Amino acid sequence: MGRRRGSQSIAANPVLIGAATTLVVLVAVFLAYNANNGLPFVPTYGLTADVPSAANLVKGNEVRIGGTRVGVVDKITPKQLKNGRVIAQLHLKLETTIRPLPVDSTILIRSKSALGLKYVQITKGTSTRGLDEGATVPIKQATPAPVEFDEFLSTFDDKTRAAAQQQLNGFGNALAGRGQDLNRAIQDFDPLLTQLAPAMANLSDNRTQLAQFTEALARTSAIVAPVADQQAALFTNLDTTFSALASIARPYLQDSISGGPPAEQTAIEELPKQRPFLKNSTEFFADLRPGVAALSGAAHDLADAFTVGVPALKQSVQLNKDLKPTFVALKSFAEDPLVKLGVNDLNDTASIANPLFAAITPSQTVCNYWTLLFRNAASVLSEGDTNGTGQRFMIVAAPQGPNNEGGPSSGPASGPTKDNYLHANPYPNTAAPGQTRECEAGNEQYAAGRQVIGNDPGNQGINTQKTTLSTDTPRN
Repeated sequence: MGRRRGSQSIAANPVLIGAATTLVVLVAVFLAYNANNGLPFVPTYGLTADVPSAANLVKGNEVRIGGTRVGVVDKITPKQLKNGRVIAQLHLKLETTIRPLPVDSTILIRSKSALGLKYVQITKGTSTRGLDEGATVPIKQATPAPVEFDEFLSTFDDKTRAAAQQQLNGFGNALAGRGQDLNRAIQDFDPLLTQLAPAMANLSDNRTQLAQFTEALARTSAIVAPVADQQAALFTNLDTTFSALASIARPYLQDSISGGPPAEQTAIEELPKQRPFLKNSTEFFADLRPGVAALSGAAHDLADAFTVGVPALKQSVQLNKDLKPTFVALKSFAEDPLVKLGVNDLNDTASIANPLFAAITPSQTVCNYWTLLFRNAASVLSEGDTNGTGQRFMIVAAPQGPNNEGGPSSGPASGPTKDNYLHANPYPNTAAPGQTRECEAGNEQYAAGRQVIGNDPGNQGINTQKTTLSTDTPRN
């Protein structure tokens, strides 16, 4: 009973109700007034950011990360740099949930609406180091440069608007009366876009190096920019050329274009088959380079050969006819079984005689003995006087003494004079296989006062100019 009376007394007291209502209103007004500065008694994370311009930013504007409000702009002050440039410095009150902000984070002032309301956008970086309380984000991180709405609208100046009108007028004239063609084009876009997908996938692949191609194309355009007038004249001349081609467009150009796809298909099928031929041709011409280089010195001789060879080739026709019986006889001879036996016998004879030929061949090829033999044999009867030729001979008188060569002896000559000694070499070295490489016959040194039987000591060499085999100089 007493509690109910107390309640009735409070509710019935207009002074207390008015005071409570006034207190609630004051608290609501205070909170509403300070809403843009953050709630009271809530901890904040303060940072300073340098930006090129505040760009109509005001105190209390929002600070956002990824579109989410994380703080407000507490104060905006101007700041003069050492070079005299004046920038804006923003004092930000941020929520502690984003502390610490990476040191490589960027700041950008963006439009919140078309009416000019702005906010500060923070793009968090990837650094592992964070900004301390009260740190300053440098102006180099105020990127990218913001574009104001009025700057965007200022791009549409008088020239731009006039050009846009001309474009719309040209597009309108180009599309007027072509509704059906546009409908067919749109219908054809379906297979076009379907087939375009794999082509665009190939172009977007890094292996196509499309980015490098685009950069190279840009450099090419920059290079040809100084000759733009000449290029414009080129298009004017092309118009003249195509105007001339228009008179033969049908049926000549049409047939050429119609025959293009079959020709390209044939090329696709046949050109790979020609690659081995082209490769071999390349290697063949590379091998021909030394011969072709040598032809420059032999050009005159080749020209004479062709000059002489043409009449000879004309006569060779009759020669070939005359040789036909000869080749027929040669064929019959080759097919005769006795010929094979004879050839085998010749092979056996050559095999048996090969050691003999190997032994006697050096006597001519190295020592020139056969030539000297025929020369000396010819000179036996080829020399004479006014009365005629006669046989060359002379009497060799042997020295007197025991066992000399002038009469019967019981042993080789051995004195009494120094000339009465036997010098005999029945089988001299002729550079044959197994022998000393020397031309000994006729080149031996005469050893006076002693016997020399067999090969002469030492090597007489292979100088055939010393070899005479003359009958005028006996060995002993």
